[in-house]
Amino acid sequence: MRFDENARLDTSGVDDLRGSGGGRGGGVGGRVAGAGGGLGLVGVILYLLLSNFAGVDMSGMGAGGGYPGLDQVGSGQTADNSSLQQNCATGESANTSTDCRVVAVVNSLDDFWVTQFTSGFTPPRTNFFSGGVSTDGCGSATSDSGPFYCPADSEIYIDLTFFQELQTRFGAQGGPFSQAYVMAHEYGHHIQNLTGTNRRAGNDTGPTSGSVRLELQADCYAGVWANHATTTPGPSGRPLISELNRSDIDAALDTASRIGDDYIQSNLGGGRVDESQFSHGSSAQREKWFATGLQSGNPDACDTFAARSLD
Repeated sequence: MRFDENARLDTSGVDDLRGSGGGRGGGVGGRVAGAGGGLGLVGVILYLLLSNFAGVDMSGMGAGGGYPGLDQVGSGQTADNSSLQQNCATGESANTSTDCRVVAVVNSLDDFWVTQFTSGFTPPRTNFFSGGVSTDGCGSATSDSGPFYCPADSEIYIDLTFFQELQTRFGAQGGPFSQAYVMAHEYGHHIQNLTGTNRRAGNDTGPTSGSVRLELQADCYAGVWANHATTTPGPSGRPLISELNRSDIDAALDTASRIGDDYIQSNLGGGRVDESQFSHGSSAQREKWFATGLQSGNPDACDTFAARSLD
């Protein structure tokens, strides 16, 4: 994955909340971030693993209980974007810096998805945080929640150390396009929020549940963007992403497989796979729906709620 070295990056849609606690002022609400929007790629799954396999009572966390000790996580912080503005000026920096790469991917996602709406499109803001964060409407979370999208404030939240955790804890290949897939998946939840699809998910779990269908659709939307990533023009008139190759796609598919419910339960949850607790889809399903979006390049191909089979 390569970026046009001469392309100008726009950091205005990214807030850097790292360094002083994670929030935007005031106290943290106490709820786990992601209520209504999911706990990102792995947070819900880890929540279920702890609850079902370790015997931990976490029933209060999704509806106002919050994590113990999180009451002050992220309180009082404001964004400081000076470093991003200084260091992430062009695509050249995106080829070497994770921070700038994520900024560039967000720019590319903005450039593509605005073309899919005739009107009323507002891109999500993206927030970099470290350790913990408070949101405007979805409560608070620690980095353990993974990346997540908050539908209440229409913003994406990510601790960038998650990318390293994907490799060290989940065994993923990692790499630039693996990171791009993660961001594109969370951006997909914003598209669902704009179209109202997120309201169809419900709170149930299981292999054909609404929550699984929602997550697989976000994977599919990530693939749709990937199909157009090297042809969607940026403000300069040229695509921001200049190159994607087969190894990049393979890295994204590998990441998708490592965050499937069955893989995580089997490898991090004691070896027992319980399909009734699936919330994000199996590894094979996640790969399939990303590939569906990639091959079709059409958001209409991503209607997981109408699909009779998700396999």
